[in-house]
Amino acid sequence: MDTKELLKKVRKIEIKTRRLSDHMFGGEYHSTFKGRGMTFSEVRQYQFGDDVRNIDWNVTARYNEPFIKVFEEERELTMMLMVDISGSELFGTTNQFKNEIVTEISATLAFSALQNNDKVGVILFSDQIELFIPPKKGKTHVLRIIRELIEFKPKSNKTDIAQALKFLSSIMKKKAIVFVLSDFIDEGYEKTLKITGNKHDVTGIRIYDEREETIPNLGMVQIEDAETGKLQLVNTKSKKVRNAYTAYNRERVAYFKESFTKAGCGVLDCRVDESYVKKLLGYFKRRG
Repeated sequence: MDTKELLKKVRKIEIKTRRLSDHMFGGEYHSTFKGRGMTFSEVRQYQFGDDVRNIDWNVTARYNEPFIKVFEEERELTMMLMVDISGSELFGTTNQFKNEIVTEISATLAFSALQNNDKVGVILFSDQIELFIPPKKGKTHVLRIIRELIEFKPKSNKTDIAQALKFLSSIMKKKAIVFVLSDFIDEGYEKTLKITGNKHDVTGIRIYDEREETIPNLGMVQIEDAETGKLQLVNTKSKKVRNAYTAYNRERVAYFKESFTKAGCGVLDCRVDESYVKKLLGYFKRRG
């Protein structure tokens, strides 16, 4: 992809997702993810009903009448986007691939954080950490994130969610809002997730294509595993084969939902042909 085409794509995503975050998500995001605590703002004259514990005795002595300290919510937060860029993210049978939806959702969340003056960082992962962009503020930073999401080429096609979560814990010492965007075709991450969920506010957003849920009856078909590159002939005529595939997929989805729920983390499902806007809004409203 040449620079001109890339910039055009970045701009297109910016216009769409920024509008969404400005008009729809900004307020919801603000009320869903509260600040870390209270910080001193100013002093004012004491009014009946004020908490006497907040009296500023120095100012009170100076003016010979009671003044109290006013506190406000300390809003600044850090959002971390953990994005699975393994081979299976390049799947799609409708108008969009999974990785395109992931990019749009990530951009919308990043602009929502930007609007609330929060920092945003990114971890792109496969079965290794492919790229880490430390949390920062500002539009230029968000545009860089979008650019990387569009054009970054992973070294590996496999997935290791546990490894990515361990890396997050090693770099984020303070509590962060964490969104893990993946199709979650992986297992063995529930223990690591529990540790991460105790420290951070974590939400798993599963992006999937309806064609991944079942295999249609198409006779003998050559299928390539997107993560291993292995080709194999599959007899989709066989009901046993189709049922085994459906059962495997259901197990992965159940594992994802159970692991996140048990760890006290949020869960969100989004099919590529559905409106992620409605899904995100609904999730924010339920949590807020």
